[in-house]
Amino acid sequence: MAVDEGVAPAAETDEEGTVHRLKPNAIGLLGVVFMAVATAAPITAMTGNVPFMVSAGNGIGAPASYLVAMVVLAIFSVGFTSMAKHITSTGAFYGFISYGLGRTAGLASGLLATFAYVVFEPALIGIFSTFATGTLKDQTGVHIPWWAFAVLMLAVNAMGTWFGVSVAEKLLVVLLATEVTILAAMAVSVALHGGGPDGFGLDPVNPVNAFKGTSAGLGLFFAFWSWVGFESTAMYGEESRNPKKIIPKATMISVLGVGVFYVFVSWMAISGTGESKAVEVATANPLQLFFGPTEQYVGHWAVDVMQWLMITGSLACGMAFHNCAARYMYALGREGVLPSLKHTVGRTHPRHGSPHVAGLVQTIVTAVLLLAFWAAGKDPYSGTYVLLAILGTMAILVVQAVCSFAVLAYFRTHHPESRHWFRTLTAPLVGGIAMLAVVVLLVSNMSAAAGTESGSLVLKATPWLVAAVAALGIGYAQYLKRRSPERYLLLGRTVLEETKER
Repeated sequence: MAVDEGVAPAAETDEEGTVHRLKPNAIGLLGVVFMAVATAAPITAMTGNVPFMVSAGNGIGAPASYLVAMVVLAIFSVGFTSMAKHITSTGAFYGFISYGLGRTAGLASGLLATFAYVVFEPALIGIFSTFATGTLKDQTGVHIPWWAFAVLMLAVNAMGTWFGVSVAEKLLVVLLATEVTILAAMAVSVALHGGGPDGFGLDPVNPVNAFKGTSAGLGLFFAFWSWVGFESTAMYGEESRNPKKIIPKATMISVLGVGVFYVFVSWMAISGTGESKAVEVATANPLQLFFGPTEQYVGHWAVDVMQWLMITGSLACGMAFHNCAARYMYALGREGVLPSLKHTVGRTHPRHGSPHVAGLVQTIVTAVLLLAFWAAGKDPYSGTYVLLAILGTMAILVVQAVCSFAVLAYFRTHHPESRHWFRTLTAPLVGGIAMLAVVVLLVSNMSAAAGTESGSLVLKATPWLVAAVAALGIGYAQYLKRRSPERYLLLGRTVLEETKER
């Protein structure tokens, strides 16, 4: 591992002088891609977001929203991956922003990113439990309370992190392959039949239509929401093979691959339903926008399978977010942000090389949040999932915007050989401004996105909670700077030695 010049290497070792790092060479390019795509949860993004975008957002222009979002995120990723070629940090945004804008901004962003991933897991457990309860009752008549499925998912996620990223990768490969296959089967079948009742139309993918409809801002926000987590590629650098090559490739594959898939599948779902009827169908029975074309062009069996894959897809997504949260906690812990964290969440498993303590802490925090929402009488979907997903999304979008500006600042003073008018200047500038615009979209459409929870205290507190976490990071960093400068110097500076970043 490496830290800034002037900092004693002993600062990142334990009493025995052992450096705690994650297991190296645990996953390759495809493994990193699968972990990142799992956080996007394609089947959940499609069946959960697209009907709402069509009914209350930009109508049949929903696929165009994905097209616009893909372009913006690809531009953001150009700068993001330029930095990933020089810095390999399990803290990802935490490390990148610390190097670009300084340790204070780095710690604030690190806490915000950790906060986002921490709340994403209980959000996904909420939607997983809803899908599982509903599907089991519909197909077998058996009713099992949602909390039983919540406990099951908590246990699966905890075990996946405990035994290391390679174990989680193997499970995610299976889950993702099946959910992508069933969505692709529907889309390809519609395409091979020449479209739906109204034939093929280009209006759904006309970029102009992304900015039309009942609430274009809401539709665009949900499009960006569908990608949340793609940037998690960077946090697997320490565990991947040849991270300076793998992480940039995995990030672009995740953005562009998922983007093309989203555009095609949502387009075919609307076409298979019929452009003239899509808004009406999505409003009356949201899931029918996908179940209808699937049943008509593939078969009823595929609808049954799709229902089960909605369960496994949300499980895969929650597992990926659990891994993200654990790695952020671990990254903050091993640098001794709080001394007590260094020998707890900052430790790795002696055999599996996993952030096992951080994973256990994340499981406990998730359980507490779920209990709190249950005690408050919140529905696992409309309450727990929606409210926590909006909260986490706002936090991570702010961090993404800050990261773009960190890339700009970093390359002004580092690596002149890598400076480029587009990759390290124009792309991060445009990406940062675009990300700020998405934050504005979220804030202005927050109540509509929350649906029945539009009056919730959690929703009203969301911007203030995000601001409070950022303020805590800034305040604590300044405290360390004055009272414990040796710990302050370590903030965001633990990177792989191979990067030669000093």
